[in-house]
Amino acid sequence: MIRTIEWTDTGIVMLDQKRLPAEETYHTYTDYEGVAEAIRSMVIRGAPAIGVAAAMGLALGVKNAAIKTPPVSLEELDGKFDVICRVFAGTRPTAVNLFWAIDRMKAVYARVRSLGTETIRNALIEEALATYREDIEANRAIGRAGQELIPDGARVLTHCNAGALATAGYGTALGVIRAAVEAGKKISVFAYETRPWLQGARLTAWELAHDGIPVTVITDNMAGHFMKKGEIDCVIVGADRIAANGDVANKIGTYSVAVLANENRIPFYVAAPVSTLDRSIPDGDHIPIEERSPDEVRMIQGINITPQDIMVANPAFDVTPARYVGAIITERGVARAPYEESLRE
Repeated sequence: MIRTIEWTDTGIVMLDQKRLPAEETYHTYTDYEGVAEAIRSMVIRGAPAIGVAAAMGLALGVKNAAIKTPPVSLEELDGKFDVICRVFAGTRPTAVNLFWAIDRMKAVYARVRSLGTETIRNALIEEALATYREDIEANRAIGRAGQELIPDGARVLTHCNAGALATAGYGTALGVIRAAVEAGKKISVFAYETRPWLQGARLTAWELAHDGIPVTVITDNMAGHFMKKGEIDCVIVGADRIAANGDVANKIGTYSVAVLANENRIPFYVAAPVSTLDRSIPDGDHIPIEERSPDEVRMIQGINITPQDIMVANPAFDVTPARYVGAIITERGVARAPYEESLRE
């Protein structure tokens, strides 16, 4: 299994996804600030992986604070924990798993606070490790549920990277594809290039090639061509946040793919753990959309591909209305419209 993130005695180890596929480089982060910057700068990315990284980063920050000499007081640790939580909350605004993980760690802290700093430290580490284990288990369950929707011989289009690299392991959308292959189905994949970070060309293609699953990279303006020719049988993507009505925020470009799929009567599926559901918001209009640096569009590997100071818009995500989504695949089963009812269940 591809190792995306790991808790060790010396620090949190992450595979640097900015360097793939050219280099398979691992970094060890020994303080929470480094973990937060890794999330912000996309060394690690993908909503479930961000959640796991945040949980581990919070545990690391409290661990480091709790072992200082002279020992911190409980009140000092309270203040430190609040600062750490705010740092992580400011890293990536769209991925709801980030805030789910922070809230989960806050609940543990509150539950054991009266038991002292050592107990707090150990409880947060165990909770962070639990988020890691549970994510992998959830992804495998998503795969088992979703592979039933993928016919033998299917040619599947996916956008961005929703694989092991975007999770603690196995993947959501790619987890469904992996499960279908493990079930004996012959599956081939079209991987959307996914500008401007090229997650499809760099990461999805690398993952699938690593597993021996046939993959063809296409640029972000080719889906309609292949759909019209009848060369794509279904689309499956991940998600960074899903509203109560089933509207889905995912990597920019997903909405366009969903519209094209529906125009060509091709099933469009979303695979995500229940931690990606945000039933506190009624629809996709309430999902915050992260705007990233213009240089991500202006440049590729440090080389300008536009006039240097040209105006650039760079929203990292878009929202696909629920009416285009054929099914939302979770570890607890497959939800279908009307999503207000099925997601609640």
